[in-house]
Amino acid sequence: MPQLLLELFSEEIPSGLQIRAAEQLKEAIAARFSVDGLPFKKIAAYATPRRIAVVVDGMESAVNDSEEERRGPRIDAPEKALEGFCKSTGLNISDLEKRKTEKGEFYFAIIKKEGGEVSDVIQSALHDILCNFTWPKSMKWGENNIRWIRPLHNILCIFNEKEIPVKFGHLQANNKSFGHRFLSPKEFEVKDFADYEKKLEKNFVILDTQKRKEVIKEDADKLAKSCGLTIKNDESLLDEVAGLVEWPVVLLGRIEDKFMSVPQEVLITAMRSHQKYFSLLNTHGNLAPYFITVSNIKSEDSGARITNGNERVLRARLEDAKFFWDTDRRNSLESRIPDLEKIVFHAKLGTVAQKVERMSELAKILSVWIPHANLISVERAARLSKTDLVTEMVGEFPELQGLMGCYYAIESGEKKEVSDAIKEHYSPLGPNDECPTEPVSVAVALADKIDTLIGLFAVNEKPTGSKDPYALRRAALGVIRIILENNLRIPLKLLFERAINKYPKSLLKPKKAEGRKLLSIRGKESAKVRQDKIINELLEFFADRIKVLLKEKDIRHDLIMAVFDGGSEDDIGRLVNRVTALSDFINKKDGQNLSAAYKRATNIVMAEEKKHNTEYEGDPERELLEAEEEKKVYDLFHQIKPLIESSLKDEQYEKVMLELAKLREPIDQFFEKVTVNADNENVRKNRLLLLGQFRQSLNKVANFSKIEG
Repeated sequence: MPQLLLELFSEEIPSGLQIRAAEQLKEAIAARFSVDGLPFKKIAAYATPRRIAVVVDGMESAVNDSEEERRGPRIDAPEKALEGFCKSTGLNISDLEKRKTEKGEFYFAIIKKEGGEVSDVIQSALHDILCNFTWPKSMKWGENNIRWIRPLHNILCIFNEKEIPVKFGHLQANNKSFGHRFLSPKEFEVKDFADYEKKLEKNFVILDTQKRKEVIKEDADKLAKSCGLTIKNDESLLDEVAGLVEWPVVLLGRIEDKFMSVPQEVLITAMRSHQKYFSLLNTHGNLAPYFITVSNIKSEDSGARITNGNERVLRARLEDAKFFWDTDRRNSLESRIPDLEKIVFHAKLGTVAQKVERMSELAKILSVWIPHANLISVERAARLSKTDLVTEMVGEFPELQGLMGCYYAIESGEKKEVSDAIKEHYSPLGPNDECPTEPVSVAVALADKIDTLIGLFAVNEKPTGSKDPYALRRAALGVIRIILENNLRIPLKLLFERAINKYPKSLLKPKKAEGRKLLSIRGKESAKVRQDKIINELLEFFADRIKVLLKEKDIRHDLIMAVFDGGSEDDIGRLVNRVTALSDFINKKDGQNLSAAYKRATNIVMAEEKKHNTEYEGDPERELLEAEEEKKVYDLFHQIKPLIESSLKDEQYEKVMLELAKLREPIDQFFEKVTVNADNENVRKNRLLLLGQFRQSLNKVANFSKIEG
């Protein structure tokens, strides 16, 4: 069947943009072909540093005549709506049909499309796609009007082995492509994708990114094993390097012994971030004095000159790193604390020195809820936690913050728990990162994140939509994970109140709009209103993050909402325990039946409460109970009530619900045999109180009315 091949040949495309651009082009072509009625069986995209290619297989050789039926507005819709529909279909009002449906009478348009040559439709579609294709950053070059990520040199476009002369600015598509820039820069003609891929490889270009990655990994493993070493796993670096070469040639280089006294993380970072080298590890998992580099050129001397050049460049980088290491160690971390005044944390929230002061106080408060957290060590670690930001090393390699602070703390003779806390207080940095577990590390990590969250919420820097420039969602999720994974019981609302009080009162002044609403309120009270608003917003923000975390654990959305409905719970551990227990219980038959009984009881009570403008809460009187079924509910409830209350206090929610499940059968019999709305007003009220008591007991675990089914 006919096949379409498109290649856009340009100067080197940044590695991180290649795959995304290829997928974007593929999706645009697939969507447009669907609209234009061009069926196909398969579409694939490829990328190298100098080209993006898309191949579409299983196409038709001709476009058949077609009809599309489209429903328009109702016949009594405004005239402008009808005009807009006609404009979108290219028809006149007289061309529309009126039809009755189950939902009313509507206008319908029958849009007829004439068939023709597929190549003509493809040419028009690709022209539009290229003209509207967007890059994160694009450029113009020479006197051309088109924009692309880098200067575009050629467009290859063939359908069914024939050229399609797609025009894009000064370029017109042809059937030619080009080999490797240095090893085989000549052009060659292409007739289909198989021919294209084969000739590219013959001219030193591996088109498939995955294949380039496999070549790099396989050859690098062989070189590493020849030295008795292994490659440090780094998938993101492998992805990046595969986007830098069209013909990967893997080479082994050596690190001079004098640099091996520098912390291995520094060497690894210097090689990775600046040179894109892979690190090698010995049998003990430590850095070996070798590296792997990937060249884009195959040389006659088996890469000896290239390797020497890479070693020379790396030597200069590591000389700098060693100088920073030796220089930084001349001063203790404590001596650097005053320098934090020179770094702005946030324009409205002061300096890093002020943040460290707040962190220190907050970490001490947190220690109350963290078993075995030594107050002296906690305060010391918090005060030193950011001092490595003013070191030469972190100035050159910002990604080493925290880690270098740990090394310098060890050099300064700090306790291990203090140096570890400095290293770990940024953790977790993502969903796959480990949380700190040592008490001092936990206290400082929580203090850092909570101070940031409180401050940025106070100055209205909250995340909006997909934008989260300060990574506050990650910070909140980090707080939640640290608390849960360390089984901590921390009242968030109280903690937030303590944290916000560490900021100056001027931060809590209401905005102008809020100020106008609070003109009658004294300044002190206005600040309190503002403080409460910030804390409530932050509690809601945390609740949303917990919901996301629980959904990832496959806990039903309605069960999460049932527990979160009250909004008064601020103990994360207790919240999660309640949701987990409810999830386990509701999947059992007793849980489902009890939920149904709750909803029935609640509906009756709520209807009567609304009707009589009252609330049926309190203890029913046994003397007013007439039927055996209601007496049985009353007696059983008072029998299990002490155990329910003690289990709630001990947070044994599974036991609470197992006890409540005993009420299921008596409640069912109650509904079957007893008329709630009795003629006697006292009896009726008493029965409503009995059902209200049942509702209130279950509400202590969750709002069962939110549970579906």
